[in-house]
Amino acid sequence: MPTRILLESRPGAGKTTALRRLAALLPTHAATGFTTEEIRQSGARVGFALETLAGRREVLAHVDLPGPPRVGKYGVDLGVMERLALPSLRPAATEEATGRLVLIDELGRMELACTAFRHAVDALFAAEVDVVATVHTHRDPFTDALKRRADIEVVQLTPANRDVLPGELAARLQRPRTHGRPPSHR
Repeated sequence: MPTRILLESRPGAGKTTALRRLAALLPTHAATGFTTEEIRQSGARVGFALETLAGRREVLAHVDLPGPPRVGKYGVDLGVMERLALPSLRPAATEEATGRLVLIDELGRMELACTAFRHAVDALFAAEVDVVATVHTHRDPFTDALKRRADIEVVQLTPANRDVLPGELAARLQRPRTHGRPPSHR
């Protein structure tokens, strides 16, 4: 059974940092996916960039982008999801990619505004691939449905565990697969 983990925490708790550390701890693991990062000007957050694990990077959302869609004060460029995020996910959902790891940062409002992205995430969670994705604690119909699935483990990321959790997850992902679901970290 594939490992399917949602790292859940409040904004600013270190989800992106934890996911990047996990990726760095698995240099020989065939990982695909993407991370997001704040764009700051003069100390103020003005947007977000999306970067694939292969190193491709573009501005996903920015105060100067018109949208639609808009998420808060940010216009979102859904073309970035089409050009970068989706190609980094689709190869892993194919049968020849069995055993691959997909890292997604994050299943948030900006990313989920892209219908094709939601469909790709559904396909990933139905495929025989390991998935580690980050989510906010806020309510959202899409992520709430994922959190309720019996085959998905929700792990709380906190300031107390954010430094050790990437190492623990890396060790789990490198072990031979076992049947059954590990205990939850809630």
